[in-house]
Amino acid sequence: MSDTRPERRALVVVDVQPTFCEGGALAVEGGDAVAHAIAAFAAARRDDYALVVTTQDWHVDPGDHFSTEPDYVDTWPPHGVAGTPEAELHPALADLAPDVSVKKGAYAAAYSGFEGVDASGRDLASLLHDAGITDVDVVGIAESHCVRATALDAIRAGLRTRVLRDLTVPVTVESGAAARDAMTAAGAQVVLSSEI
Repeated sequence: MSDTRPERRALVVVDVQPTFCEGGALAVEGGDAVAHAIAAFAAARRDDYALVVTTQDWHVDPGDHFSTEPDYVDTWPPHGVAGTPEAELHPALADLAPDVSVKKGAYAAAYSGFEGVDASGRDLASLLHDAGITDVDVVGIAESHCVRATALDAIRAGLRTRVLRDLTVPVTVESGAAARDAMTAAGAQVVLSSEI
């Protein structure tokens, strides 16, 4: 059965924060370049989106998500610490003016933006539903972790989901390929921003 809902699309910008960019506590190579590319894309294509959403890691005390001896699978060095400059949106996004901002992971690990809440405590799925969103384009850092988790949750929430692969960056080439396979298998379109 085809989905005939009229399209109402959101751009979901996942965890584009200094903590995940060069010089940050949990840096991903290419993070700064992706932040600037997302900013340029959003500025040029803002009218294509009914809603622009940002997500941020905003850790207060996330328990064993933080470790002094991280395994980089389930435990990580401290990063995205609430209230620090590293946890703010990347300076490249200063003019983004998101319609919705959610923060995640205050007291537990949180990879998906759908685990985040806004300043009123409303979760992302509710915010998108209430805005009548049918489709999302997911971009951000890191493709292999939080972008992947956010895209998979968007699909679970019944949203038609695209991941703009040139506007995201993985932790490693291998983990990026695995993430793209998982997202595609779940029903996401993984495309270049120039293709949309």
